[in-house]
Amino acid sequence: MRKILGEHVARYAGRPPGPPAERYAWAGCAVLAPVFALASDMGPHRVWGLGAGAGYALAAGLASGSGRRRAAARAVAVAGAVVVPLVALPAAGLGQSEVGVVERSGHLLLTTGSPYVTGPAAVGDFNPYLPGLALFGLLPGDPRWWLAGAFVAALAAAGLHRAWLLACPPVALPLAVGGVDLPVAGLMCLGVALAGRGCPGRAGLALGAAATLKWTAWPALPVVLALVAARRGGRPALRCAAAGVATATAAVLPFVLTDPAGFVRNVVAFPLGLTSVVSPAASPLPGHLLAAHVPGGTLVALTLLVAGALLITLTLVVRPPGTVREAAGRLALGLGLATALMPATRFGYVVYPLVLGALACRGRPPGTPATRSAAKAAVA
Repeated sequence: MRKILGEHVARYAGRPPGPPAERYAWAGCAVLAPVFALASDMGPHRVWGLGAGAGYALAAGLASGSGRRRAAARAVAVAGAVVVPLVALPAAGLGQSEVGVVERSGHLLLTTGSPYVTGPAAVGDFNPYLPGLALFGLLPGDPRWWLAGAFVAALAAAGLHRAWLLACPPVALPLAVGGVDLPVAGLMCLGVALAGRGCPGRAGLALGAAATLKWTAWPALPVVLALVAARRGGRPALRCAAAGVATATAAVLPFVLTDPAGFVRNVVAFPLGLTSVVSPAASPLPGHLLAAHVPGGTLVALTLLVAGALLITLTLVVRPPGTVREAAGRLALGLGLATALMPATRFGYVVYPLVLGALACRGRPPGTPATRSAAKAAVA
């Protein structure tokens, strides 16, 4: 009996919650998605919320059955919240403004050699992204398809292919309506995972690729370097750093040198709220509220942002992460603070701490030593 129970615990340790919890989770999403649709003043959000709500409701009904029905429930949730919207919204010409930014930057790169306008005067002239995202605007079809594909591929390579993660609203919504942050988050997860597998050079390449897309990827490099140094020593850490910095520099530096003023206006000043044109990224998070309602609030928010970054850096020196879980958790914490404190921020940035948190909390596969130890403890 003890042997049978131990095998049962080892087999199911680390799996998703059982039928009741999963059913309630999908039911909660089925309620929240239409409520969000009714509360939002953006057309793409309303369309997504109503359609995704129906998919979540059907998933909740299926999740109450056997294991095969629960797998079908997750597939239905992904289809309703991600796949169908990724077909319907582009067909209807609906999407967030970043879709147009990516398309326009790709066109500018093809026609002028640079994805940036030197003297942007209106919101539509600005491109706050690093040059790598312009490549998604060169590909055929809607950029969201390629952004979503890059995200899913990076998660799969990192061993984080979880249907519930794709279908949860904070990930499914940006996948359907925008998606520019998701490949960045996916490549960051891949970089952390590769570092944990003892592949510092490949980890650096993944992080370097992420760093060509958005500034939000750059904090991952020191965290991963601390992980590699703690596990394998200084030389592998230097190899990781060289691969990451070289990849990012090769993609970004040419545009900095050819048009430094335009690059700084678009990619530095505009996202930080330092231009006369206000960024539409204005979710009511602490950094934005300080910048909008407190005299000198932008400086206060930026000071808090720098202080948070210094504190996270200090923890890397005093207690460097020794596991993938620790590194992903540290990075999730840092990006969560950055999301809250940036003067120009939006709720969509929560995908960074969410996806990295999922990597940090990822269960060990059945049969690992830790799982077998847990099984023995359960039957002792």
